[in-house]
Amino acid sequence: MSSDLVARGHGALSALRPRSGEMVVVTTDEIPNYRIVQVLGLVRGNTVRARNVGRDFLAGLKSLVGGEVATYTAMLAQSREQALDRLRAEALSLGGNAVVGMRITTSTVMQGAAEILAYGTAVVVEPDL
Repeated sequence: MSSDLVARGHGALSALRPRSGEMVVVTTDEIPNYRIVQVLGLVRGNTVRARNVGRDFLAGLKSLVGGEVATYTAMLAQSREQALDRLRAEALSLGGNAVVGMRITTSTVMQGAAEILAYGTAVVVEPDL
């Protein structure tokens, strides 16, 4: 992950002190100790990933004995990070320094391919004084 800040949960937020060029991304509608001074609008980032025949074969073998399919876990984690990176880039291009209300969703676009979409609201925030 880049040097951008991604906050998860409520406890970590009070310690955040974003520096110039850093992005705060939260699933909540507000950021404790900050006020939203400008709402810039909807931002999103997505990626579409297709399955791999070699991975499918190994995953099929793994399903016989049970357990985590680590290759798919890694692929999905990489896809989520790519979608989040694209979301942050769009927010920065609008002049934002935070994204509130961030959500991640997935959908099947064709057999063997899935889209991962991250979306939220780009905002400009300032510390409460």
